[in-house]
Amino acid sequence: MAKAASKNAKVKDLKASAEAKNWTKVIKAIRSPKTGAYTFKEAIIHKDKVKDYLSAK
Repeated sequence: MAKAASKNAKVKDLKASAEAKNWTKVIKAIRSPKTGAYTFKEAIIHKDKVKDYLSAK
């Protein structure tokens, strides 16, 4: 018989999931000056800083 999850564990999971919703995965295409081929750079950043990340070179 499986053990039931405690109430405290459920509260921690809710807080963690609420915090996780503030982060996003951003994929940026970067063109190589040497070959002209594109490479992709992935980053997980806070949702408030997405525009800054994409506008920076």
